[in-house]
Order: sequence, then structure tokens, then C-alpha cells
Amino acid sequence: MKRMTAILLLLAMLLSLTSVSAEAPAPVRLGGLKGATTMGLVKLLEDNEAKTTLNTYDFTMGVTADELTPKLLQGEMDILAVPANLAAVLYNNTKGQVKMLAVGALGVLYIVEKGGETVQSIADLKGKTIYATGKGTTPEMSLTYLLSQNGLDINQDVTMEWMSEPTETVARLSTQEAGVAMLPQPFATVALTQVEGLRTALSLEEEWNKLDNGSRLVTAAVIVRSEFAEKNPEAVANFLKDYENSVTWINANVAEAAPLMEKYGIVKAPIAQKALPLCNLVALSGQDMKDAAQGYLQTLFDQKPQAVGGQMPGDDFYYGAP
Repeated sequence: MKRMTAILLLLAMLLSLTSVSAEAPAPVRLGGLKGATTMGLVKLLEDNEAKTTLNTYDFTMGVTADELTPKLLQGEMDILAVPANLAAVLYNNTKGQVKMLAVGALGVLYIVEKGGETVQSIADLKGKTIYATGKGTTPEMSLTYLLSQNGLDINQDVTMEWMSEPTETVARLSTQEAGVAMLPQPFATVALTQVEGLRTALSLEEEWNKLDNGSRLVTAAVIVRSEFAEKNPEAVANFLKDYENSVTWINANVAEAAPLMEKYGIVKAPIAQKALPLCNLVALSGQDMKDAAQGYLQTLFDQKPQAVGGQMPGDDFYYGAP
């Protein structure tokens, strides 16, 4: 009888240990902003619903960064997709409580032209009026940098007409016989479907790459709370794999990915199918991430230090980079 009791106790202990080890880790609390920053996540979100991701995720979508960044900083969110310069601002403002995990999108800005084919290079923008959004932010700084690298001054050689939002830019173009605008994807694609006689003149991503100076035009980044990364290195490694798998699949399966863009509230499927190949979605991590982002942030810092939080981020900002 004593022997049977001992066996039963042993079995009970083994069962309790098994139940503890089998207990699923807490979901990674993931956030993204409506737009290009979150496009690369949609397959991950779909796979999360199917329970085929390495981690499980609790996802929150925001319209503006102000909705989600406080949650990250207060420990209510773990990983967040944001504009690349905001990643640096948060790192500086919190004295290193945030790290960059990945670059998620390269250049999504395009120059479009209505009523002609006069713009074939950045130099051809001289003397033009350019309708655009983003005054005082990274779109203006990116254009300023590209113009300067091609011998032009944004304050002297072009006339900037700043709009409050991309839809206003599209509306302005539609009322004119000829005009030039700078638009981000997917709005550039929307404009091409709505404005007769409009064409894509330049990709700012391609023009940036022609400079061949080691930097890349970076739009979106994924950041992580430093404390979460330190305590959960396996979850972070799993996220990076899940994210890379998501971006790789999206780029290879645009027709199938487009409905997911609509499902998760980013952009309508027909527009997504046309815009996706032009959004330059990537999942750069480690040294590749650092190489791409550091040069870009330097170009912003040189124009307006506050655009990256007042100083260039330290090496510890780039998670997983030597």
C-alpha cells in the first residue's frame, strides 16, 4: 500500500511539473500604426490567428504614434512598429529604454508628374512647384537632402506648396493641367488611379541609392522595450523570425497579401496590390539594420538634431548589431 501511495505521489508530481512546463508564455504585446509601418506585419498577424507563429501576439493598431508610444514606455506594450526617426527620439528621450529591432520599410516617397514628362531626375525639379505633405518632418528632410546632393536648395531652387494631408495633395493635382507632387505610398498609387494624366516620375528610394554613400532611405522601424528584450531574448529572436517570414511571404505573394492589407485596416486590397511592390518592405536586423538606419539618421541629424532626439543614438540602440 505504501509503495502504491508513493507511486501515485510521484505521478502527481510529474503531472504538475508537466503542466508548468507546458504553460504557454505570455503573448508578446505588439503594436503598429496604420500605413507603411505595419504593412510587413500582416502575414504575421494572419499566422498568429492560425497559431502558426513562433510567438503568440496580442496586436493593437493605432492611427498615430501618440496612441501607442506611451503604452510602450509604460510597459503595457513590448514591440512597436514606428517611423524610423521616432525610434531614435524615443531612445534619446528615455535614455536607452528603447532599442531598434529591425528596419521594416525603406523609401516609400515618390515624385509624380501630371501633364508631361519633364522630370527624369532630381536635377529636373529645379524651378518646379512641388505639392507635398510633411513640412518640418522626415519627408521634407529627405527631399532636402536629395536636392542638396544634386546641387539644389529646397528654399531657392524649388517652390514647396505644403498640404495638410496626402488626399489634399491629390485633390490639388486633379484640378490642374500640369503639376508635380511628392507622395508616399500607398497614396501615390491612389493618385495614379484618380488623376488622369498622372505618372510616376521618380522613386526617392532609387535616387537615394544612386548616391551610393552607405546609407539607405528608411521609412519604418520596429522597436522593443529594452527591459523586455533583456528578459525575453528568445521571444525577441522568435519575433524577428516571424517578422522576416511575414515580409518575405508578402513580397513573394502580392496578390494574396493585398486582401490582408484590407483585412487589417491598412489600405483597400486593389490599391494594396498595386502599391505593395513599390513600398520596399524589408526585415533588416542586426548589422544590416544598423548600416541602413545609422546613415539615414545622420542625414536627419545634420539638418535638424531634434528630428532624432537631439543626438545620434549610441551603438546600444541597435539590437543585435555588434
